[in-house]
Amino acid sequence: MRAVLATTPGGPEVLAVQDLPDPVAPPGRVVVAVEAAGVNFVDTYRREGRYPMPFPHVVGAEGAGQVLAVGEDVTTVAAGDRVGWVSGSDGSYAERAVVDADALVPLPDGVPAELAAAVLLQGMTAQYLVASTFPVRPGQHVLVHAGAGGTGLLLTQLAAARGARVVTTVSTAVKEQLSRDAGASEVIRYDGLADLTVELPPLVRAVTDGGVHTVYDGVGRSTFDASLASLRPRGGLALFGAASGAVPPVDPQRLNAAGSVYLTRPFLAHYIATRDELLERAGEVLGRVADGSLRVRVGERFALPEAAAAHRALEGRRTAGKVLLLP
Repeated sequence: MRAVLATTPGGPEVLAVQDLPDPVAPPGRVVVAVEAAGVNFVDTYRREGRYPMPFPHVVGAEGAGQVLAVGEDVTTVAAGDRVGWVSGSDGSYAERAVVDADALVPLPDGVPAELAAAVLLQGMTAQYLVASTFPVRPGQHVLVHAGAGGTGLLLTQLAAARGARVVTTVSTAVKEQLSRDAGASEVIRYDGLADLTVELPPLVRAVTDGGVHTVYDGVGRSTFDASLASLRPRGGLALFGAASGAVPPVDPQRLNAAGSVYLTRPFLAHYIATRDELLERAGEVLGRVADGSLRVRVGERFALPEAAAAHRALEGRRTAGKVLLLP
């Protein structure tokens, strides 16, 4: 089979397609024919070596496809089942993947593999953020950075469905329209701001009557200070990603000065730590996709040999919606 490996820590140039032996299913695990693999920032962090990983390794955490073979003691899935996953695999940028059986979720009728691979990781991230990290209640104001990104579009829809008034930040006119179509009440274009930290918070406060209850920030270094300054007293900042780089150490006294606000750095794995919780969150996300109440935008599709280009597009923030690899 063909697979994309990160050969050493580094930039997109370290990604290479190689031929590997077809895998077999060991006990407790499953071999899946990968129909689509999601491209996510966590893949780039692991490629860079920011998150500890062995090298070389097959890249990718998220995928969807059809079960080819099951190992001993596997009773939850069978050959021919359509499944998706966000963890528990030996890498999803491949024609075949070996995945822990307990990490697989069934795909409902009406949700093709491409849509599943486009929504599972980012959709469950959005779901836990609005349902569990800082639960959204009707009438609240929330700020979503990168509102036209894959997670941003899903976050906006789920927060709006819970009755929130959603403010987003985007960089272009096209992305502004996509964000509004997803349900954003206000969209702020940061491409025209000379200093995000100084200029963004007053704009947010002006359209929210004093600041937002919650900021969902997946951008990190370049938005963190503005996020903190956009909160109303006792608001919450969920820093769930670092697309622009890691945030430097923070003095906890800043949370006091900002109005006794809360700061958390959540991670999806901690919100799907049990199979019951995984199935509950995945079931809600996939169910909404199936009934049409959650729209998924695929921004770009790449073939396996184009994995480096896919990473450059994602890291350069040149995409709107989800980036996929199609083996």
